[in-house]
Amino acid sequence: MLVLSRKENDKLLLPTLNISIEVVRIQGNTVRIGIDAPPDVPILRHEIADLKSIEFPPDEQTANQRTASLAKAIRQRTDSCAGALNLLHEHLEGNLAAQSLIVDVYNELRALEQDTKSALDESGASANLPHALLIDYDPNESQLLASYLRLNGFEVTTAEGRSDALDYLSLHSCPDFVLLDMHTAQDANAEFLAQLRGQSGCEKLKLFALGNVEPSGVDRWFPRPLDAERLVRELTAAIAA
Repeated sequence: MLVLSRKENDKLLLPTLNISIEVVRIQGNTVRIGIDAPPDVPILRHEIADLKSIEFPPDEQTANQRTASLAKAIRQRTDSCAGALNLLHEHLEGNLAAQSLIVDVYNELRALEQDTKSALDESGASANLPHALLIDYDPNESQLLASYLRLNGFEVTTAEGRSDALDYLSLHSCPDFVLLDMHTAQDANAEFLAQLRGQSGCEKLKLFALGNVEPSGVDRWFPRPLDAERLVRELTAAIAA
């Protein structure tokens, strides 16, 4: 048995199994653990592991989960390719023929992403995976909140600040909502919110904010200290509405 000492936000990785284990919170004698594993890997508490009456999800649900997982992998790959194409486009400034070819490849990637999303919408496999763009200047807070949202059934893309978020939206399809973690009053000014909604396909983008002061122009505000369970509950309700 391997015995390790870990602090809050520390992770353990099982790379060959594609599993990560994170210490989300330590409070008194209780340690809250987050486990990120493939959908087809069962995770059970030891006290119920030997029970014979466990009801596993039907095959149809498992297939939907696998389809959604495949769609997530496709989105991650297209995101990576789009970023590389953007850099290549900048390096080839002045070569109009090469830049035109890059734009054609980028449009094909966007079409692939849209076709995947449409197929999932028709099958219902993506219904339980709302996509969030989390904007936060603090990488530690961002990863902690992103991990918690993923554990509660959200797909999360993180952006470190305004320019990173706008670059992402300029290259990818619009998420279901943006979650803006405000550290100063200027973090959610009207101009920036307008820029977010001004991206292609984001005219009706839902904007949610976290912070100490309620900003104007957002759909919902969550004050600090953050009640994470309430956040997940109200985000789910708002998206469903």
